[in-house]
Amino acid sequence: MATLRKLGRRTDHRNAMLRNQVTSLLKHGRVETTVTRAKETQRMADKMITLGKKGDLHARRQALAYIYDEDIVTKLFDEIAPNYSERNGGYTRVLKLGPRQGDGAEMAILELV
Repeated sequence: MATLRKLGRRTDHRNAMLRNQVTSLLKHGRVETTVTRAKETQRMADKMITLGKKGDLHARRQALAYIYDEDIVTKLFDEIAPNYSERNGGYTRVLKLGPRQGDGAEMAILELV
């Protein structure tokens, strides 16, 4: 069983941060963040796109329970998910950028394929 990364946050803060990042990724198509956050966000974003590919009412309600913005869920089900109808996973990619100037944390870009 895969374990979740704690990311140095309490559970409620970590879940809110991941929900915000998934929402931003689906809204803008790419997000710049640290490598570990990008990998965790990638897991949840792929799950949301899989729900979008199912396309039924139950999947839409599950996505609405996780993603904050209703317009983003509509975009996910109508625009994003149909693009991946032939693809069996791997909807996002992590591109490493190098260390951040301030604290040296490894940065990455998470984007939709």
